[in-house]
Amino acid sequence: MVSVKIKDNDLKNAAENSIDQFLQLIIQSILEAIGGEINANTLEKLNVEQATLLAWNILHEEVMDGGYVQLIYNGYGSFIFKNPFGRVMKDWGLKSLHSHIEHASKPYKKYHKTIEQERTDEDFMALFKQLPEFDAFDDTFVEMEEIWTRQIAEYVDEHLDKFIEIVK
Repeated sequence: MVSVKIKDNDLKNAAENSIDQFLQLIIQSILEAIGGEINANTLEKLNVEQATLLAWNILHEEVMDGGYVQLIYNGYGSFIFKNPFGRVMKDWGLKSLHSHIEHASKPYKKYHKTIEQERTDEDFMALFKQLPEFDAFDDTFVEMEEIWTRQIAEYVDEHLDKFIEIVK
């Protein structure tokens, strides 16, 4: 396992500023520890909690930017839907996010091969109209994002030793 170290002062400052800064400091530190790239080799260097936090970050960034269609098109669908991400969210106490992922996996399974095909920007944008099944999931994610982010930050804060090592 890779060691992820964060200075105590940096962690305190980030936490005092916002939960977003707190999480981003931890996420960026994990990414730096694995060379900034997420792939099968680098994921092996992480524990389940660290890998799950990176998965949350990808889910969050992609869905907030372009919804589930973008997440899947950019190649992250299997990372979210074919791995135990949803189950781990349930273990972390985020039962509504677990349920959300379980329900969103149905259109993922139905359409992922179509979405994952290489296409022009124009054809990619057309997917949003062609696949309205994802609209409700996108909307729910946006509505619940603050709650889920807070819950994840609380879990991380209560289990810091699973994510990082605090140094002076």
